[in-house]
Amino acid sequence: MAEQTSPNPPVPTSPGQATAKVKPQILKGTRDFLPRTMLLRQHVIRTIADTFESFGFEPLETPALEYAATLEGKYGEEGEKLIYRFEDHGRREVALRYDLTVPLCRVVAMYPELPKPFKRYQMQPVWRADKPQKGRYREFWQCDVDILGSSSMLADAEIIAVLYTALSRLGFQRFTTKINHRKLLAGIGHYAGIEGEQLGAMYRAIDKLEKIGTTGVHEEMLSAGIAQNAVRKLEPLLYLTNNPRFSSNLLEAEKQDHENLLKEVFEILSESQDASREANKAIDDLMRLLSHLRDLGVDPAAYAVDFTMVRGLDYYTGPIFETVVEEPRIGSITGGGRYDNLVGIFSGRQVPATGSTIGLERIVDVMEELGLAAGRVPTTTTQVLVTIFGEELIGESLRLVGELRRAGIRSELYVGAEKLAKQLRFASKRGIPYVAILGPEEVTRGEVQVKDLRSGEQRSLPRQAIAAALRGG
Repeated sequence: MAEQTSPNPPVPTSPGQATAKVKPQILKGTRDFLPRTMLLRQHVIRTIADTFESFGFEPLETPALEYAATLEGKYGEEGEKLIYRFEDHGRREVALRYDLTVPLCRVVAMYPELPKPFKRYQMQPVWRADKPQKGRYREFWQCDVDILGSSSMLADAEIIAVLYTALSRLGFQRFTTKINHRKLLAGIGHYAGIEGEQLGAMYRAIDKLEKIGTTGVHEEMLSAGIAQNAVRKLEPLLYLTNNPRFSSNLLEAEKQDHENLLKEVFEILSESQDASREANKAIDDLMRLLSHLRDLGVDPAAYAVDFTMVRGLDYYTGPIFETVVEEPRIGSITGGGRYDNLVGIFSGRQVPATGSTIGLERIVDVMEELGLAAGRVPTTTTQVLVTIFGEELIGESLRLVGELRRAGIRSELYVGAEKLAKQLRFASKRGIPYVAILGPEEVTRGEVQVKDLRSGEQRSLPRQAIAAALRGG
């Protein structure tokens, strides 16, 4: 379906004059979030933020707009096409942020006094001029967590551990964080005789494996000028993780034999001196990383080495990781890795860095599809609706709602003159668990009728006891 274009804005008119009607619509790839969806999103954001903070990460925010030069040249050929860039009224070349990692590196370069290692988390929207599809939007939120100033694999292990903890707390059970290493990928390429710019072509082709399949990857590498014998030589290495002994698929194996997998690939690469030199550091990094994950208590069934996982961005320099769920097939829900050279583009000095992002939109989509929010997330923020019995008792209802709010009860006043039955239907439709009814007899006795709309139970309580009763309910 073709995207609809916005109509011309109406011409300003004087007060009282009719204005041209504007069609209510939003840009394709963006969404409105109604209250029930927002409650789920807020639950996810709070859970992730609490998890990040429990690991010692601190919050950061950056502007939505950056100078275009800040973002350009950082994301690779594919990413570069998706940056929203334009000239503002001051004729400055600006762009909407594409991710939260590049702005973070700009911050670290601008504020060198920040203590290192610098552990930060950031949860804000980003924009990409992408083709909208399931799980992919033009405006979406990222929940980033990064450590800058440490080259130790302890930092990478902390990132994977905090992702594992956050997803577990959100109710995810069957997910796998795939782990690879950019230097290992380079070693595999050198082993096959792939050098220079063709390494980038190899990365880009392998990165599309899930979309275009093995045949498509082979064809793309051949069309990029990679020799047929090189493509053939890559196969046993790239798809080694499909071997049942080393499976990264939770349906096939409880956990992957990580160490023997890495030993086997190193033995293959040792046939080539250049390849083994390139891969030796990578395999050592991965061995340390896997050891740290075990000691941190991360379930071994929740992560796996996967040589076909690439991560498309050009700035990665070391371990890379992304998390996928088995159902629904929605792509990765987290993604990141080590990017030791990115801060240096802004500061002229290298600052080692590693981190990852949790995609809020995909997390929410998967939770809704799998029913993970049921029983965890309320359908409304209101605990009790204070009804209006009649015109003469409005003052009593106002005083009651004020008392409840001061007692910390999230209380909503019905702002209308409808009959009590309609007010009860309104509360039921909203999912409000309790209604408070204050009629003439209740006022005389100093009581309030409290009805539980979930069970249908109704009881009369002393006015001063209502807050405690609602807090307990």
